[in-house]
Amino acid sequence: MQAGNTDLLRNACLIGGDWLPAQGDKVFAVHNPANNELLAQLPDCGEVETRQAITAAALAWPAWRQRTAHERGALLKRWHALILAATDDLAALITAECGKPLAEARAEVAYGASFVEWFAEEGKRAYGETIPSPQPARRLLTLRQPVGVCAVITPWNFPLAMITRKLAPALAAGCVVVAKPAEQTPLTALALAVLAERAGIPAGVINVVTGSAASAAVIGQTLCDDPRVRKLSFTGSTEVGRRLMAQCAPSIKKLSLELGGNAPFIVFDDADLDAAVEGALLAKFRNAGQTCVCANRLYVQQGIHDRFVARLAERVQAFKLGDGAAPDTAIGPLIDAAALSKVEALVADAVAAGARVLSGGQRRAEGGNFYLPTVLTGMTAAMRIAREEIFGPVAPVFRFADEAEAVALANDSEYGLAAYVYTRDLNRALRVAEALETGMVGINTGIISNEVAPFGGIKQSGIGREGSRHGLDEYLEIKYLCIDAG
Repeated sequence: MQAGNTDLLRNACLIGGDWLPAQGDKVFAVHNPANNELLAQLPDCGEVETRQAITAAALAWPAWRQRTAHERGALLKRWHALILAATDDLAALITAECGKPLAEARAEVAYGASFVEWFAEEGKRAYGETIPSPQPARRLLTLRQPVGVCAVITPWNFPLAMITRKLAPALAAGCVVVAKPAEQTPLTALALAVLAERAGIPAGVINVVTGSAASAAVIGQTLCDDPRVRKLSFTGSTEVGRRLMAQCAPSIKKLSLELGGNAPFIVFDDADLDAAVEGALLAKFRNAGQTCVCANRLYVQQGIHDRFVARLAERVQAFKLGDGAAPDTAIGPLIDAAALSKVEALVADAVAAGARVLSGGQRRAEGGNFYLPTVLTGMTAAMRIAREEIFGPVAPVFRFADEAEAVALANDSEYGLAAYVYTRDLNRALRVAEALETGMVGINTGIISNEVAPFGGIKQSGIGREGSRHGLDEYLEIKYLCIDAG
């Protein structure tokens, strides 16, 4: 970050409108993944602080839910305007703690802000209904009411957008929130909370507890155990999602889980080659491959395969790798050393099993958490990289013969978040899209997410949807009224 961009920095958690600094040595460090620079030391919260945040949210809920949707929407619009006005500072903060290039960070600010604007309006459309009664003297009505106190646990790869995609619908619906951002990227979440305060959102409606990796399990368990928390929304790994789901079972909480992905990217022989390569670059290498909807397995039909991989490798070799703060950087660092080691191991396993490296294939010689943008060919379904989420700048390309084989290979995964299809044949596009076992399909595009469409997966990629009108439903309950009018 630039020295002057300190207005939104907070070295404290937010509970009930109070910024609470660390007590004694209960702190954890936040580092820049590009150069390991110390950015901040924050409170390492545990069960006590989490219960305090839940209490603060529970106390704030009655007044917040009584506000009209119009009043809540007006506050969200103020928050939206403040987020956009602070784009440069927020982008610098995202780049500093997450590592993504500044251009991508600025795009994330706009993307994240779009959810605040969307739900500021959509909250006014939480309609009930009247139901034709089977009995003449009765009137049947439904209301849609806020769930209550919501726990929100967010990942590090989109530290702004994943917060707003959950908080905006929660607040618009009349819910209150206890948020736990990822330990690698808590500063952006805290900056958003500062802006929410300035927008006039009341104390206790948004609470942010910070914690280290060691404390995350305690915070998560506390949020799951407390009966005052009526809903939990989590974005992260399938492994952690399973654990949280089990921990929520005793209190039967409403759940939204956006979990791991293993997105197939299918290119048929009749595809526009240039468009397919461009789409692959966007779907694979954005944020150094660290997105849940990244193209994880590139399936290219045999007639176009060789031309596709040659052109893809040529483009990838031209990427500038470096600190995200540099203006010409295209690929930033991986989030930490563990992420780097995982990518390295996946590529080594593939190469040992016969894969061929066309570009990259190793960590940066100068050190740091950098892995060279990589294209692999000669892939098989037996390799680890075909089954595991890469979360790194590695594009493994598989060859296939026909449509049936492509669909079978694409569906051979426990995950079902996103998929991509490139073809000029509209009938094939629709056939394949309907056959794919994923919650989202991009057809002739590598970018699919926006605030107005439902984002989410099937199988072990999660439950529920974010964004769109369906995203508001996740924070509402339906109440049925049966009225005897006789």
